[in-house]
Amino acid sequence: MIHIPRAPDQIAADRARYEAHQKKGLEAAPKSLPSPSPVPAPALDPARVIGTEAIAPGWYWTTRLLKGEALRIAPVDTTSTVALAVWSAADPTERLNLPDTVKVQWTTELGRGRVLFSDMGRVLLSVTEDSSGAHDALTGGSTPATNARYGDPRLRNTRENMVLAAAKVGLDRRDIPALLSLFAPVRVDAAGRFAWNPALLSGRDWVELRAEMDVLIALSIAPHPLDPNPAYAPRPMIATRLAALPVGADDICRAATPEAVRGFENNARA
Repeated sequence: MIHIPRAPDQIAADRARYEAHQKKGLEAAPKSLPSPSPVPAPALDPARVIGTEAIAPGWYWTTRLLKGEALRIAPVDTTSTVALAVWSAADPTERLNLPDTVKVQWTTELGRGRVLFSDMGRVLLSVTEDSSGAHDALTGGSTPATNARYGDPRLRNTRENMVLAAAKVGLDRRDIPALLSLFAPVRVDAAGRFAWNPALLSGRDWVELRAEMDVLIALSIAPHPLDPNPAYAPRPMIATRLAALPVGADDICRAATPEAVRGFENNARA
């Protein structure tokens, strides 16, 4: 491949176009999103509960959500990082795309009112409830190498859990998308370095994710690579599948940004 350097005026023009597009996107973004969900999570209506799974520390779990159903993820005793992978149930080659999710919503802070996009520009999940906003879309989950600091190669990690989870739903390791780490308070400091900010978590944090199409979901509970805790100490989490509720025309997830509106239009065309 031949690299042809760009002239300074071309670089400046490209930068100006990007900044103009960014400004337009930010101006169209909501001036304020909903406030965080209350802590602890309110009691569930038993009539909505389809099923509940207690996920053991270091393990994984898979489920299928039908369009409109929701998944509540909450702690047993204290919040632990949960890695999330998502695929379209109809065609698993369509999967979670975190770069697009971050890019088109102009933020890495994926809290209440935001949506998770697929690599086909459609909305897989909406974040309808979220108590913290402390989720990491940038660094990914643990691996055998990042777990080496604990001194025990038998300890389970996110990468190998997701390989097993993918196989359980008929997929392969090549089908695993970049993972969203829920309850991982990663932020980027002024120098561009990743920083772990535990003050963003309460210890009782929870989320609810609403399926905007039939989806396959995999969850893994293992320490985040940036978690400074020197001990391998994931905690059990509860995943509850909930029946669908009506969605109003003013639903913030559907109307928060022009990009979200287009994503739902793409869903409607399928």
